[in-house]
Amino acid sequence: MGREEQIIEERIKKIEEMKKEGINPYPNHFDKKNSNEECLKAKLGAKVKTAGRLISKRDLGKIAFSKLRDFSGDIQIVFQDSKTPDNVFGFFKKYIDEGDFVGVEGETFKTKTGEISILVKKIELLSKAILPLPEKFHGLQDEEDRLRKRYLEIIMNNETKELFVRKAKFWQSMRNFLLSKGFMEVETPAIESTPGGAEAKPFITHHNALNLDVYLRISPELWLKRLMVAGFPKVFEIGRIFRNEGMDAEHLQDYTQMEFYWAYADYNEGMKLAEEMYKYIAKEVYGTLKFKIKEFDIDLGKKWETYDFIEIIKKMTKINILKTNLKEVEAKLKELDIKYDRKGFNLTRGIDNLWKYCRKKIGGPGFLINVPVSMEPLAKRSEKNPEVVERYQILIAGSEVGKGFSELNDPIDQMGRFAEQAKLRAAGDEEAQMTDYDFVKALKYGMPPTTGFGISERLFAFLENKPIRECVIFPLMKPEEK
Repeated sequence: MGREEQIIEERIKKIEEMKKEGINPYPNHFDKKNSNEECLKAKLGAKVKTAGRLISKRDLGKIAFSKLRDFSGDIQIVFQDSKTPDNVFGFFKKYIDEGDFVGVEGETFKTKTGEISILVKKIELLSKAILPLPEKFHGLQDEEDRLRKRYLEIIMNNETKELFVRKAKFWQSMRNFLLSKGFMEVETPAIESTPGGAEAKPFITHHNALNLDVYLRISPELWLKRLMVAGFPKVFEIGRIFRNEGMDAEHLQDYTQMEFYWAYADYNEGMKLAEEMYKYIAKEVYGTLKFKIKEFDIDLGKKWETYDFIEIIKKMTKINILKTNLKEVEAKLKELDIKYDRKGFNLTRGIDNLWKYCRKKIGGPGFLINVPVSMEPLAKRSEKNPEVVERYQILIAGSEVGKGFSELNDPIDQMGRFAEQAKLRAAGDEEAQMTDYDFVKALKYGMPPTTGFGISERLFAFLENKPIRECVIFPLMKPEEK
């Protein structure tokens, strides 16, 4: 029998013994009056009542020490002969193990080493842990285990816990910023009959009640723009997005995204608002505008640059994407040893692959503008140059971390763009957009000039300087072998 099996057997035996003695190892309630942080700040000698998970246990005979952990932090609890009632000390010695949830009552005091602790007068087992915690000095070492058993990683690693506290602040600060600017938060469908709003392969499922194949949304964009048609002036949504495509350090298949839409504004005003929002979030969550992201030193506080999509690709690859063809682009991709997916490959995808090669050298922060019409079927054409659209992407550390544009509100132009996308789909491009006839009909009722913007949790991962999967509290994993 291995060590873990022996521990499990011993703990199950303790559960059975407690039940025979009329002790419930999993009671329904405990009246926790203080957090550990409050206990640490209380006056010495104060009576406190707290609860949490026992992280360590050192029984030295006439005195015992343990670390009790709750979400606010750790505090030492102490059991001592003549000061802790015998039945309480005895119960602790016999039945309590590392990993158990316990509730304690006692008085705060300072040990000889100067550590503020609780001298325990009462203890109650709140949840008996059958499985032992990971070895405390090394924690979870296997990468798959760390992500699959995130609850253990959070127990053993305070840095992981604090990362997700920051992530909550990240989304809340974004919400607070938009609300302060007069935007209204809304919710739109996550299941739809026609996915749209982005170039991505959707997940497909079946709606039993309607006997209809449906899709998980790849963007809330077309729903939110319907609200612009309805007359709402400023709306935003923070919600889950699902894209059935590749996984890497910057991409996941399901993640959280925010999109806002602002009537009577264009992409110039959108850029100003987005920049202000990024700076606000950084200060609120991290207290700084300076970050180390990959090999780049990023300062969100400096003047944001403007980058021309066409000119950058021309400068770095010698190709004018407004006058090129598929053969020339494929030859350049081969010359630069750029790997790409040949399934459904076309000129638009080829140009996109050239851009991904170029962007890696751009630190930012800044705005990428002047993208060809063929690459953004939902954005308005530039009045200065109808070959490009009024779209911007925020560039930080060699990647895009946000996209916005002046929204296309011409239903005839929109239908023509969808028709071009349909040709690409017919030729095998699974990421080309589907034609949403209902959305085009909505545009025919009239939508005011509007700017929109979307940002995913990739920005949070960048600010943390971590792979995005590390920044998801429960990333999708293959099932663990039994």
